[in-house]
This record gives sequence, structure tokens and C-alpha cells, in this order.
Amino acid sequence: MIKPYNRISAVDYALKYALSPNPEYYFFGGIGGDCTNFTSQCLYAGSKVMNYYKYNGWYYNNVNSRSPSWTSVQFFQNFILNNNSIGPFAKLVPQNEIEIGDLIQLKQRNIFNHSLIVTKIENNRIYISSHSSNELNRPLDTYFYNEILFIKILGVRE
Repeated sequence: MIKPYNRISAVDYALKYALSPNPEYYFFGGIGGDCTNFTSQCLYAGSKVMNYYKYNGWYYNNVNSRSPSWTSVQFFQNFILNNNSIGPFAKLVPQNEIEIGDLIQLKQRNIFNHSLIVTKIENNRIYISSHSSNELNRPLDTYFYNEILFIKILGVRE
């Protein structure tokens, strides 16, 4: 069964924890970055479903029991764009189809290495919130990148 993704819940979570990480989750800021961990938390707040498949799932129990896709930009990208099983799923779209609660990944230095959540759109300007450098409603056009992916969350399979 497919249920809708709750964009408001995802954005509310992002706004609450963008500048002050949720203590219920490990903060990976000092060991490679926390951006995908944060976007995964936001996505979970809007989906309420994890995928516990060992090799290609998306889940977090604790710092020692989590899928690579929960915290890695590349593994997350592979999961969310190819998930045909339980949990959230998405597709790439042009910028004009993005909505609040959708995700963005940035390519810098030849690899996709940053994940962000769209928390506001005003006058066709996209604002994001993220971790690693903790940002709250930062304009997307202030980032430097080589390539950008706009990831539209389509729904959640239960």
C-alpha cells in the first residue's frame, strides 16, 4: 500500500533540529558530516516507515545499527531513487517541480557529497535546511556546486 509523504511533518522536523541536532540520533559532524543523517531524519519524520533490508534498506536504530543509506550521500541516493520496496521512494525532477519536504543533493569535487531538505519556497527562490554546517532556511543559490539533483519524494510504501 502506498501512502502520501507528509511534507509538513518533514519540514517541521527540519526547522526544529536544523541548528540544534536531535539528541536521540548520533551526530556525525566530526566524522565525515551529518547532512544525510539529518535529511534521513527529516524524511523519516514525514514517512514514519523504515526499510530494514540488510544490504539495500534504509534504517537507523542507533549509531552501530544503521544502513549505509541512512548516513551516506551516495548510498542514500541509490536507495531513494531505486526503492521498489518498503519505505519512501522518489524520482529526479527539474527544479520547477520541487516542493517543500523534497531533497536536494549537491556535487562538489566530482562526487555528490551534500544532502539538503527544502524547507521554504518563496518567490521562486528555494531555501534549504541542513547539517554539517548547520543551516536554517539558507537560500539554495548561495551554495557553490558542480551539479545538482532535485529529488521529489513521491510517496511511502508500507
